[in-house]
Amino acid sequence: MNHDKTAEFVNGLWDSEIIPELCDYIEIPNKSPHFDPDWEQHGHMEKAVRQLEAWSARQPIEGMTVEVVKLEGRTPVLFIDIPGQSDDTVLLYGHYDKQPEFSGWDEDLSPWQPTIKDGKLYGRGGADDGYATFGSLTAIRALREQGIPHAHCVVLIEGCEESGSFDLPHYIELLEDRIGAPSLVVCLDAECGNYEQLWCTTSLRGNLTGTLRADVLTEGVHSGGAGGIVPSAFRLLRRALSQLEDERTGQITLDALHVDIPEQRLEQAERAAETLGDSVYRKFLWAVPGAEAGESPYELLLNNTWRPTLSVTGADGLPELVNAGNTLLPHNTIKLSFRLPPTCDAEQAAQAVKECLESEQVGGTQLTFEPDSAMAGWSAPPVAPWLEASMQAGSQAFFDKPSMYMGTGGTIPFMGMLGERFPEAQFLVTGLLGPNSNAHGPNEFLHIETGKRLTSCVAQVLMDHYVEFAGRAKAA
Repeated sequence: MNHDKTAEFVNGLWDSEIIPELCDYIEIPNKSPHFDPDWEQHGHMEKAVRQLEAWSARQPIEGMTVEVVKLEGRTPVLFIDIPGQSDDTVLLYGHYDKQPEFSGWDEDLSPWQPTIKDGKLYGRGGADDGYATFGSLTAIRALREQGIPHAHCVVLIEGCEESGSFDLPHYIELLEDRIGAPSLVVCLDAECGNYEQLWCTTSLRGNLTGTLRADVLTEGVHSGGAGGIVPSAFRLLRRALSQLEDERTGQITLDALHVDIPEQRLEQAERAAETLGDSVYRKFLWAVPGAEAGESPYELLLNNTWRPTLSVTGADGLPELVNAGNTLLPHNTIKLSFRLPPTCDAEQAAQAVKECLESEQVGGTQLTFEPDSAMAGWSAPPVAPWLEASMQAGSQAFFDKPSMYMGTGGTIPFMGMLGERFPEAQFLVTGLLGPNSNAHGPNEFLHIETGKRLTSCVAQVLMDHYVEFAGRAKAA
């Protein structure tokens, strides 16, 4: 590969086509089904996938077929099949559904209005994960521009990832024969520790969500008349949470949610902490400027990637402040989101949490926890020498720095599915979600220069994959 030619081609296509396409894509409010139950009637999902289909079909890749596959009542997937010069298969994955708007966007920014500022493209869904289709096909085109062979490539872009990928297993079963058994999976939906080198995700946490409800009365009553006799529903919620979380430190005390951290992951976290330093916590916009972390970057990375955590993400039964009278409320409900260690059994964790939260009932009241979703995490298999060398070569060529490994605190359900289905496959799980990119929150952005360099790195890995597996076939 001529790295200069690769970078020139990739950068040119990003500037001339990909960025304008991403701007159009950002304008589509194609929120994931969990956030838009009427997604089919609204038509935004259809518009988004058809845009990706149209751009893909225009790419001059000989032999490529592009298809939107639709099962009744399920979000469609974009399925692209590209013949290669070997029978081995590479699966490239991404998603096109989006998180909801959220609040707090800067005055000059908007979730559905693309804005380019300081080398960043702002708007919902550009980095998470609209660029995946464009990046995947551009990497393949970069190889073909130089006559470099690659394996059979399958690009699968789903529309349900932000809702837990509950539609995806049905498509995997439907397309099983066309997907085959990939020897390499490239996922462009992950984080990067910084924008200065290639980052490979080694693990993903699982996610358990559910609602915890405390019922004390059938109707609200005067807080003066009932206080001291009837317990506060909110206090019962606090008491229940204290059964499994140390509220002073945030540490989860329920043993069923913990696992032993593999030695290799400890070593990788240590190297990542050395590289990232205090940016591990300074990348967040703290309420008090200049706040110092209470733990080392190394411990913070482990907290974020291999230890369970709890967030309260919503509440019901609490009136707005303007309507908050002196009333003892009849019930309170909170939405809980547990991040689970990569190798934790999600179903067993859900049962353990339910038993813990409901373990101490106060007479005349009721505490109930109802799990909504229990998604397992994922831990990558050992990286093959050829892939390690390829990632290093790509990072040095296009970032001028070595590649790095890190775990990720979020969840990509597809990776767990693939890990079980294709235990022999190698994985390059990477992405553009770096410091302050703020996917799911306000002011989400895509770091344009990193997008270009990452695309070139994917081309490098596709080339080296072909060399490795074609060599194996020849030797056999």
